[in-house]
Amino acid sequence: MNTSDLSLFIRIVETGSITESAKQLGITTPAASSALKRLEKQLDMQLLIRTTRQLRITPQGEKFLFHCRQALETLEQGVISAHEMQGNVRGELRFSVSSDLGRNIVFPWVDEMMDKHPSLSIDLNVSDTLSDFFLDQVDVALRYGKPEDSTMVSFHIATINRITCASPSYLSQYGEPSHPEDLRQHNCLLYRLDGRLFNNWEYSNNSGSYRIKVSSNRVSNDTDIVRRWAIAGKGIAYRSQVDISSDLRNGKLIQLLSDFQSPPVELYLLCPGRKQVTPAVIAFREMLREKCAHMINAG
Repeated sequence: MNTSDLSLFIRIVETGSITESAKQLGITTPAASSALKRLEKQLDMQLLIRTTRQLRITPQGEKFLFHCRQALETLEQGVISAHEMQGNVRGELRFSVSSDLGRNIVFPWVDEMMDKHPSLSIDLNVSDTLSDFFLDQVDVALRYGKPEDSTMVSFHIATINRITCASPSYLSQYGEPSHPEDLRQHNCLLYRLDGRLFNNWEYSNNSGSYRIKVSSNRVSNDTDIVRRWAIAGKGIAYRSQVDISSDLRNGKLIQLLSDFQSPPVELYLLCPGRKQVTPAVIAFREMLREKCAHMINAG
């Protein structure tokens, strides 16, 4: 069974379009259609129902999709192992990461990666703005949220809880909110990205859902600044679990509203195209998944 046909099938499911998938993979639409038909013939089952308006995956296709993704990931792991044995995880990796993740979390992981692969060099771009892969000459970026640009190759790294938190000094002075509605009476440290102010904080429990529009006397476009303000006792922050994990463990920040849940955030590793998915990128992806899972499980 051709692995490129399997990759194409996954891409068609993700994009919902044979034409768009063919464009992303650099092949013609007829070639993509032929590959899908070839795969279905080999499996002796229909994977996708095609109509003039849409593509819809069949129940058999859903089942196969799960195993297809697993199989390709296993093969990628084999590629990593083989390249590591030959010392082929090498070259320059131009990597972009957000400020909080870059300075506080990923920084030591990069050192560990380079210690393991001495022939690898890293060009690290730390910024909360999503890099223009071509203008900034970036190979791979670590960002929260799946990109809207479907031409990018995206690897899911982790699903991470959002945590509402504040420092002990802030809580001793202003008290602890017991309900999301109480946040309206507090100074809530805010983050702005590309002109969008993230001032609607969401919560839910068995009693219902709450969308609270909070206010603040401090706003920054740098998420690490928001974290530092929170540690300094300037207000309440709404951060991902990974961003503040060490601060929670050492008592610099205290989790609030633990009886309520907030929508999690998804962490993705992004590449502008398949040719940027090198053995170094795959090895880095696996390390990120392992490290993030450890941090999440450790609480």
